[in-house]
Amino acid sequence: MPIYEYECKKCGKRFDAMQKFSDEPLKECKFCGGEVRKLMGTPALQFKGSGWYVTDYAGKTPKPAGNGSGGEKEKTKEGAKKASPVPPATTTSDK
Repeated sequence: MPIYEYECKKCGKRFDAMQKFSDEPLKECKFCGGEVRKLMGTPALQFKGSGWYVTDYAGKTPKPAGNGSGGEKEKTKEGAKKASPVPPATTTSDK
Protein backbone atom coordinates (compact mmCIF):
# COMPACT_ATOMS: atom_id res chain seq x y z
CA MET A 1 0.00 0.00 0.00
CA PRO A 2 1.24 3.49 -0.76
CA ILE A 3 2.18 5.91 1.99
CA TYR A 4 0.80 9.42 1.58
CA GLU A 5 1.98 12.55 3.36
CA TYR A 6 -0.47 15.11 4.71
CA GLU A 7 -0.06 18.58 6.23
CA CYS A 8 -2.51 20.24 8.59
CA LYS A 9 -3.57 23.75 7.62
CA LYS A 10 -4.38 24.61 11.23
CA CYS A 11 -1.43 23.31 13.31
CA GLY A 12 1.10 22.82 10.47
CA LYS A 13 2.05 19.28 11.49
CA ARG A 14 2.93 16.76 8.83
CA PHE A 15 2.10 13.08 9.07
CA ASP A 16 2.03 9.97 6.93
CA ALA A 17 -0.92 7.70 6.24
CA MET A 18 -0.81 4.27 4.64
CA GLN A 19 -3.84 4.03 2.36
CA LYS A 20 -5.12 1.98 -0.54
CA PHE A 21 -5.37 3.62 -3.95
CA SER A 22 -9.14 3.34 -3.69
CA ASP A 23 -9.33 5.08 -0.26
CA GLU A 24 -10.59 8.65 -0.08
CA PRO A 25 -7.96 11.24 0.94
CA LEU A 26 -7.97 12.20 4.63
CA LYS A 27 -9.85 15.37 5.49
CA GLU A 28 -8.89 16.09 9.10
CA CYS A 29 -5.70 16.19 11.15
CA LYS A 30 -5.16 13.28 13.53
CA PHE A 31 -3.58 15.70 16.07
CA CYS A 32 -5.91 18.72 16.19
CA GLY A 33 -8.85 17.87 13.92
CA GLY A 34 -8.04 20.70 11.49
CA GLU A 35 -8.31 20.49 7.72
CA VAL A 36 -5.45 18.70 5.94
CA ARG A 37 -4.07 18.72 2.44
CA LYS A 38 -2.33 15.88 0.66
CA LEU A 39 1.28 16.67 -0.23
CA MET A 40 3.02 15.67 -3.41
CA GLY A 41 6.28 13.98 -2.61
CA THR A 42 8.74 11.50 -3.94
CA PRO A 43 7.46 7.96 -3.87
CA ALA A 44 9.04 5.58 -1.40
CA LEU A 45 10.56 2.58 -3.17
CA GLN A 46 12.01 -0.50 -1.60
CA PHE A 47 13.90 -2.93 -3.79
CA LYS A 48 14.18 -6.45 -2.48
CA GLY A 49 16.49 -9.13 -3.73
CA SER A 50 20.14 -9.46 -4.57
CA GLY A 51 20.37 -6.26 -6.60
CA TRP A 52 20.45 -4.94 -10.11
CA TYR A 53 23.71 -6.25 -11.48
CA VAL A 54 24.74 -7.90 -14.75
CA THR A 55 25.66 -11.03 -12.84
CA ASP A 56 22.06 -11.40 -11.64
CA TYR A 57 20.84 -12.31 -15.10
CA ALA A 58 22.13 -15.81 -15.76
CA GLY A 59 22.37 -17.04 -19.31
CA LYS A 60 23.31 -13.74 -20.90
CA THR A 61 26.87 -13.58 -22.14
CA PRO A 62 28.60 -10.27 -22.71
CA LYS A 63 29.04 -9.25 -26.33
CA PRO A 64 32.62 -9.09 -27.63
CA ALA A 65 34.14 -5.65 -27.56
CA GLY A 66 34.59 -4.05 -30.94
CA ASN A 67 35.37 -0.64 -32.30
CA GLY A 68 31.66 0.14 -32.49
CA SER A 69 31.67 0.81 -36.24
CA GLY A 70 30.19 -2.53 -37.21
CA GLY A 71 33.18 -3.21 -39.45
CA GLU A 72 33.45 -6.81 -38.32
CA LYS A 73 29.98 -7.63 -39.58
CA GLU A 74 30.72 -6.02 -42.95
CA LYS A 75 33.90 -8.07 -43.32
CA THR A 76 32.00 -11.25 -42.53
CA LYS A 77 29.34 -10.47 -45.13
CA GLU A 78 31.96 -9.62 -47.76
CA GLY A 79 33.94 -12.76 -46.95
CA ALA A 80 30.84 -14.89 -47.35
CA LYS A 81 30.14 -13.39 -50.76
CA LYS A 82 33.70 -13.93 -52.03
CA ALA A 83 34.23 -17.39 -50.56
CA SER A 84 34.00 -20.28 -52.97
CA PRO A 85 31.50 -23.00 -52.10
CA VAL A 86 32.87 -25.97 -50.18
CA PRO A 87 32.66 -29.21 -52.18
CA PRO A 88 30.49 -31.89 -50.59
CA ALA A 89 32.28 -34.48 -48.49
CA THR A 90 33.06 -37.65 -50.41
CA THR A 91 32.99 -41.09 -48.92
CA THR A 92 34.98 -43.98 -50.24
CA SER A 93 34.24 -47.61 -49.71
CA ASP A 94 37.39 -49.66 -50.12
CA LYS A 95 36.01 -52.87 -48.63
